[in-house]
Amino acid sequence: MTALHRIGVWIGGAALLAATAIDTIAVIGRNIGLPIIGSIELVQTAVLVSGVFGLIFATWGEEHARVRILTDRLPRAGALADIIGPLSMALFFGCLLTGSLWLASDLWSGHERSEVLGIPWGALRLTANLGLAGCVLASLAVLFRRTQR
Repeated sequence: MTALHRIGVWIGGAALLAATAIDTIAVIGRNIGLPIIGSIELVQTAVLVSGVFGLIFATWGEEHARVRILTDRLPRAGALADIIGPLSMALFFGCLLTGSLWLASDLWSGHERSEVLGIPWGALRLTANLGLAGCVLASLAVLFRRTQR
């Protein structure tokens, strides 16, 4: 595991732990009559960061689920699936990135903020877009690795 990978795992894991802690404290607070204002927005932000790192690492490490019922029985189909799988994943993430960039460009000058805490949506969109771009690159890297075998 490289140092960059280790740092990413720690950041993603810390974000997931933060989301869990915030939500736990918010539930306890609601039950004892001291609700935490904006806890949902904080949890959403933490889950976004954790999800971005999770998607990138799962794509890079080829950790996504694969169904091999047909590809194990048909050698040529398996070779074709090894190419089509990462290529379709890169196309899927690329389409998501295109739509997300389109939304971000349309709404960038709107200076949107979350309702309770005022978290800037532009920063969250930027995080999501960087994550999607990372997933496209990771998918293409997987495709390159598979074709070099």
